[in-house]
Amino acid sequence: MKLSRFKYALPKELVPAYPLETKEGTPTPDEAKLMVVHRDTGKIEHKKFKHILNYFDEGDLMVFNNTRVFPALLSGEKADKTKADGGPAHISVFMLRELDHNTLLWDVLVEPARKIRIGNKLFFGENEDLVADVIDNTTSRGRIIRFLFDGPYESFKQTLYKIGRTPLPGHILETRKPGEEEKDRLRYQTVFATEEGAMRAPETGLHFSREMLKKLDIKGVEQEFITLHCSLDSERSIDVEDLSKHKVDSEKILISPESAEHINMVKRSGKKVCAVGTSVVKAMESSMSVDGFINSYDGWTNKFIFPPYNVRVPNCMLSNFHSPSHQPFIMVCTFGGRDLVMKAYEEAIAKKYRFLTFGDVMLIL
Repeated sequence: MKLSRFKYALPKELVPAYPLETKEGTPTPDEAKLMVVHRDTGKIEHKKFKHILNYFDEGDLMVFNNTRVFPALLSGEKADKTKADGGPAHISVFMLRELDHNTLLWDVLVEPARKIRIGNKLFFGENEDLVADVIDNTTSRGRIIRFLFDGPYESFKQTLYKIGRTPLPGHILETRKPGEEEKDRLRYQTVFATEEGAMRAPETGLHFSREMLKKLDIKGVEQEFITLHCSLDSERSIDVEDLSKHKVDSEKILISPESAEHINMVKRSGKKVCAVGTSVVKAMESSMSVDGFINSYDGWTNKFIFPPYNVRVPNCMLSNFHSPSHQPFIMVCTFGGRDLVMKAYEEAIAKKYRFLTFGDVMLIL
């Protein structure tokens, strides 16, 4: 399968920097557009997200990703006056994953990478609240750092939350004014987020308010929560034409035995098992056994789902509208059928749907 088959022209004006809100700043996710795509007939409907209740019945199941985004962006200075290029230098650090809880060892990305070397000390916060040593290189922009913090781990995390910033996707930051808005900590987090560790929110889940979850519950639509800590990989462009040669970053998955049993029970009943977002599809397919049901799972996945892969666990899915030639879009094409999804995206562009993080949503049945 070739990458060139998943390209389309996305107008920049269809990519919002903010979610739908009233003039007073109250979120209105129910007013997002909902495109409903029927795989069996090819029919495409145009609704509002509040109408999603009409497509689910008692006993159907929605599976959500309950990962929680943490303030993974740190701004600070590098100071090493013993080096020829030394002296204070502004730096940015994107915290990817904690490698060791006890020694505060982290895998990070750094910017500007050429100025950050093994042996440098990094200082974060106005009062140098956090200090870290650079102890190793991993990639051209990757480093391993060790935080030097005198205090209990909970105090370290509190400090991190105080000085860290919400890791909004690049397409949002490009159109924002400098500086973070405090509301982003709420905007870029699902209402059911509990398991900390994500660098990107499971963005389809951002459409669900507590009120909508309650309405689903009243109707008898069941809910289940699993975890996949979303990495930066979904934002990364694919640079190989042959998709079988694309390498995917590993992401942590946690599916409890109880969650696996619940999903399998609904699947056996013939009811809808709806994956809310591509991360849920990836998590369930990564934990699937040979019989098409899922197992409990506590580990990592680097699964890349692209045609002609057959998605076997969920039988419907919800997804935002994604960037061309990126992993999430290719996965949606895998689930819905490339030609039908391409047709749906053409309609979405013609009808001015909102794309990407704070965009509208597609239901594929």
